[in-house]
Amino acid sequence: MLLNRVNSGGRWRIRPDGIGKVTGSLTYLTDMTAGSMLYGLVLRSEYPHASVISIQTDKAEKLPGVHAVLTYRDVPGLNAFGIAHPDQPVLCEDRVRYVGDALATVAAESIVIAQQALELIEVEYEVLGVLDDPERALHADAPLLHPKGNAMHRTTFTRGNVDEAFKQCAYIAEEIYYTPRQMHTYMETEGGLFVPEADGRLTVYSPTQHGFMDRMQLARILSVPQDHIRIISSPIGGSFGGKDELNVQPYGALLATKTGRAIKMHNSRQESVRAGLKRHPMRISMKTGVDEAGQLIAHRVSILADTGPYSTLGAEVLNFATEHVIGPYKYEHLDVEGISVFTNNGMSGEFRGFGGNQAIFALEGQMDRLAEQLGLSPWAFRKLNMRQSDDLGPFDQPIAMTEGAELVWSAIENSRLWQEQVRMKDRSAPKHSEPWIKTGIGAALTMHGAGLGVGIPDPAGGRLELAADGKIEAVFGYEEFGQGLLAALEQMLVEQFGFGASDIRMVIGDTDVVPDSGSTTASRATAMMWKSLQRMRKPFTDQLLKQASTILRCHPGELRIWEGGISLITEAQLLLTYEDLAKQTDVPIRSETSFSFPVSDTKRVGAHFMYTYSAVVVKVELNSLTGRVKVVEQQHAVAAGPVINPQGYLGQIEGGSSMALGFTLLEDAVMDKGHYMTRNLDTYLVPTIVDQQGIVEVEPIEHLPASDDYGPRGIGEVGSVTLAPAIAAAVRQASGKWVTKLPIDPAFLQEKPFFLTGE
Repeated sequence: MLLNRVNSGGRWRIRPDGIGKVTGSLTYLTDMTAGSMLYGLVLRSEYPHASVISIQTDKAEKLPGVHAVLTYRDVPGLNAFGIAHPDQPVLCEDRVRYVGDALATVAAESIVIAQQALELIEVEYEVLGVLDDPERALHADAPLLHPKGNAMHRTTFTRGNVDEAFKQCAYIAEEIYYTPRQMHTYMETEGGLFVPEADGRLTVYSPTQHGFMDRMQLARILSVPQDHIRIISSPIGGSFGGKDELNVQPYGALLATKTGRAIKMHNSRQESVRAGLKRHPMRISMKTGVDEAGQLIAHRVSILADTGPYSTLGAEVLNFATEHVIGPYKYEHLDVEGISVFTNNGMSGEFRGFGGNQAIFALEGQMDRLAEQLGLSPWAFRKLNMRQSDDLGPFDQPIAMTEGAELVWSAIENSRLWQEQVRMKDRSAPKHSEPWIKTGIGAALTMHGAGLGVGIPDPAGGRLELAADGKIEAVFGYEEFGQGLLAALEQMLVEQFGFGASDIRMVIGDTDVVPDSGSTTASRATAMMWKSLQRMRKPFTDQLLKQASTILRCHPGELRIWEGGISLITEAQLLLTYEDLAKQTDVPIRSETSFSFPVSDTKRVGAHFMYTYSAVVVKVELNSLTGRVKVVEQQHAVAAGPVINPQGYLGQIEGGSSMALGFTLLEDAVMDKGHYMTRNLDTYLVPTIVDQQGIVEVEPIEHLPASDDYGPRGIGEVGSVTLAPAIAAAVRQASGKWVTKLPIDPAFLQEKPFFLTGE
C-alpha cells in the first residue's frame, strides 16, 4: 500500500503539463524533428587514458550521405567547456582522459550512415596507464592528468585544537564511509535539435538547467556573440543535475553551423552511461568525540571525492559536502578537510543533493554510533547537540530559519513510527510472522543549503506583463524538468494575485524572451519565483487597477483583481476583462524585478544562508536469509516554509526518496580500470514501483519566524539526502551491524542457515 499524505491547507491542482505527460502527447525537446535534418553522432575514446597520435577522417568524409566530419581543427573558438572551470575538451587533440572523451563528430542523412562514418574514422593511440584510484592519484609518482596536478580542489575548515580535544573525550566514534557512483537515469537521455536560421543565428532545442549558461558556453566555442544563439530549454524529461552541464550541445551546434542544416542528436542509454555525469563517489573518514554527558567536543573529517577526468562543478560539490559534514550540530573543536581528485574514471558532477547525500550519510552515522555508546536515544543525543535558533551556521556564518531543526526533530519524535521504535526497544512490539524477517526502525536529520552559496553568481528575477491578447504573462528564465515548476508558478499567481488559471500564460526556458533568472538547480527556483512575485505584486496590480479605473471612470481603490478581469471590491462581478483592458489601453502594463539569491555575510565561498530542514524515520524489513532490505514505511517531516502546491510538494519528497532508495540499496555504476561494467539498464538496477510499495507520509512544517520574509524553501533535494542514514540506522537495529558502505551489500547482512554452519 502507498499512502500519500500532506497535511496542508494548500489547494491541490491539476498540473498545467500533467495531461500531456500522462497521455504521452507532450513533445520533449529530443522528440523534435525538422525538415531536411541530418543526424549527428560523436566518436568517443576507446581507452580511458591515451595519447592521440593521429586522427584520419578521409574515409568517413567520402562515405555517401555524410555531410560533415569534424575534429578539434574545426572548432572556431574555445575548444573546451565547463560551467565554472572550462577544462573539458570539446574535441580532443592530443590526449584522452576517459572513455567518454570526444574525438570527432559526424553529420549524416541517417543514423546508420552516421554510425558507419564513425567506424571509418581511424585514430592512432598510444595507450597510457590508467589512474582509476583517487588515493593513488595523490601519490607523488602518479601520472599527472592535468598540468596543475591531480588535486582538482581542496577545502579546509578548522576551529580550536582537535588533537587536544580528543584527549578529553569520554567516547569516540571513528569510521570510514564509502558512497557509490550513481547514475541520474533520467527518462530522456541527452540530445536535442540544432537549427541554423536564415538570419545566421542558431536555435538550440536541448535539455538544460541553465539556458543562459549554455548560450555563453556555446558562444565561446563557436566564437560568435551570445545574442547569435537562442536556447530553448523546456520541457525536459528529467535532469536531477545531470543536464546542468553541456553534453551534446557543442557537437550539434558545430555540425549545424558547418552544414547549414538542422542537426538531430539523441544519446542512446549506453552513450549516456558512457559520457554522462554521475554522483561523486566519496570516501569520508570521520572521528567524533563527546564528553560524559554526551556533548559534542571534537569532530575531524577527511573527504576524498573522485571527480573523474574534468572539473565541471566538482569544486562546488566538495564545498557543499564540506559544509554538510558539519551539519546541524555544534562542536567546540573542528578540523575538516576535503579534496576532489582527477582520475580516468567516469565524469562526476552535479547530482540531486550536490554532495549532501554523501556527507549526511556519514555524519548521521556518527551521531547514531555515539548515541549508542552513551546509551542515549538517537533523538535525545541529537537534541542535546543541535544548533539553537540563535546559533550561527556550519561555517560560523549568519543563517535564516535556525529553529527548523528543532521543529522537524519534534515532529519525528512524536510520530507514530518513532513511537513504534520505542516499543520495539521495550520488546512490546509484535514479532514478524516469518522469523527470518527482522524489523528495524531508524531516523536521520539534516539542514540542507539552498542556492549556490557565497561568492558564486546567483541572479534571480522575472517579469509580469499584460499581453496584447489579454493574457497575464509570467516570464522567468527557469526550466521545467518534471519538478512541477509550472504548477507552483500557476498556484502562486492564482493565490497571491487573484488571477484565474485561464488568465495566465507562463513563459519559461527561452533565452530570446526571458530574463536571466539563474540556474534551475540547488533548490532555488520556487523560492526565487515566490520572492520575485512578492516584489512585483504591488507595482503590477497598481498598474492594472490604474488603467482599469481610467477606462471605467472610477477610483482605483474601488477595484480589485479577479478571475477573468477587474471587478468591484464590494461584489464579485466582472466589469472589465483583461482582454478588453489590453485593447483599450495604450500604456504598457509591465513589472520587472532583478536581484540576487540571499547569502550570508561571510567571505567563505559556498556558505549558505537559507536552509531546508528535514528529518525522516523509516521502517525496514531485513530478510536474514537473503540479506535483502525492504523499506516498508517512511515518515518525513520537512520545514521548508509555506507549501505552494501540495501535490508537487509530495511528489518531490517521494521522488527524492525513491532516488535515495537506489543510492542506499541498489545503485553503483561499477568501473574496472576506467571502463564501466554497468553499461545499460539491464545490469544497472534502479528502484521500481515494486521497491516503493511501502507507506510514505509527509508532514510539512510551514512555520516561518516573523522576521523571515524569504518565503518557501526548495524541497527538491531534501527527500533524497536523509534516507540513507535512516535506513542504515534501521538496519543496525534489525541486524546488529553498522553499515559503512553504500549500496548495502546483501552478503554483508546475510545470515547463513544453521545447516550450512555445521551447528
